[in-house]
Amino acid sequence: MATLEALWRAQRAACLEHGASTGQQRREALARLAQAVRDDQELLVAAVAHDFGCRPAEETRLLELLPLLDAIRHARRHLRRWMRPRRAATNWQFLPSKARVLYQPLGVVGIIGAWNYPILLTLSPLVDALAAGNRVMLKPSELAPATAAALAALIARTFPPEQVTVVQGDAEVAAAFSALPFDHLLFTGSSRVARQVLHAAADRLTPVTLELGGKSPALVHASFALDQAADRICTAKFWNAGQTCVAPDHVWVPTALLPLFAECAVTAIRRRWPQGVDQADYTHLINNAAATRQRELLDDALAHGARALWPVGEWGEGRALPPVLLLGCTTGMRVMQEEIFGPILPLCGYDELDQALTQLAAPPHPLALYYFDRDRTRVEAVLARTRSGGVTVNDCLFHLAQHDLPFGGVGASGMGAYHGEAGFRRFSHARAVLWQSEATARLLGLFKPPYRRLGRRLVDWLLR
Repeated sequence: MATLEALWRAQRAACLEHGASTGQQRREALARLAQAVRDDQELLVAAVAHDFGCRPAEETRLLELLPLLDAIRHARRHLRRWMRPRRAATNWQFLPSKARVLYQPLGVVGIIGAWNYPILLTLSPLVDALAAGNRVMLKPSELAPATAAALAALIARTFPPEQVTVVQGDAEVAAAFSALPFDHLLFTGSSRVARQVLHAAADRLTPVTLELGGKSPALVHASFALDQAADRICTAKFWNAGQTCVAPDHVWVPTALLPLFAECAVTAIRRRWPQGVDQADYTHLINNAAATRQRELLDDALAHGARALWPVGEWGEGRALPPVLLLGCTTGMRVMQEEIFGPILPLCGYDELDQALTQLAAPPHPLALYYFDRDRTRVEAVLARTRSGGVTVNDCLFHLAQHDLPFGGVGASGMGAYHGEAGFRRFSHARAVLWQSEATARLLGLFKPPYRRLGRRLVDWLLR
């Protein structure tokens, strides 16, 4: 992949020639990116719709363009504070020396985007990397080729290639991309591909941030209004036809309330998508392979005794699959073992809250957890008993939209976090600086060879 190497070398040379960019240069770069996205928003929306077969323009604007532009505004507003050197305390033995931390660009950053939100999950990490002063190579997902081409055109028109560039290509290109000697590599996608990315990066000792997924559960307490919980869970689940890394994967409800919750979920789905897949507001699966996998998951569950509820119609042929609710799911079914990532929502019952928490506390830990309860004491108990990348209490997804909250997984759901200041730190090197005082330097001479009696006595005293 000679072209990839050449692009990386050009960005590396620019780093060495120009050094770290100023705060003003970074804000200007972010402003150019925001303007380019605004100028191309119709093209981007159309490209995403083409890749999915059907993706409502409102969904792309709401879930991709709006949070992206808001992240740029936030970064530009707070960048001066983020860049400011941080004063650090000096150990008393070294006073009056002074210490501080400088945040410097890592250098050349690689970003591998995902297909499910092909604009946001490619350009959002770019915002943080540019805020930190890096040069960036982007690899959009090959499963959304129209969006990848639109992003490549947008970036080429907005930035010189030695600052930001886009690499398009298939899985072979992505593998070569992950093997480049980046100063940092961020990957969003499946755990299967993440293992390959980690393996390629390990040979270069490239630090990696992984944003994966997992089976993010929703847990509903008996005291919470079921109609509210059902509407919030189903809306979050079936946005983008379930193809969201932080979508609720399955729901836990008190067993006695499970039939009533199922009725509320059916009502919520019919309210949001009354015409099912014939409605322009409902997204299709990204490709036929994704649709085939959803059918296999459903067939396996039904063969093992699950019961399906079809609020707005059953599945036909093609990539347009309406929401389906599953009752009677057991741990042996694939839908309870694999991340679903589609329009299937298992409804599970629990008898005691402690039983549900024991189940949810077991690894692998998901990217998100959603708990519905207005009792603060119980909420804190749930947070203490479980682990997940992030949490939204009494709703779903929206912790992801908070600029001052880090976004990232834990364990099998990912490593490292970004967004807002956390993203600036992720793509910066925190450089430790000590300004040694002359008085301290002379005093430290007592502890240098040849070791004398006074120095030994001082060490003995310090060790007490």
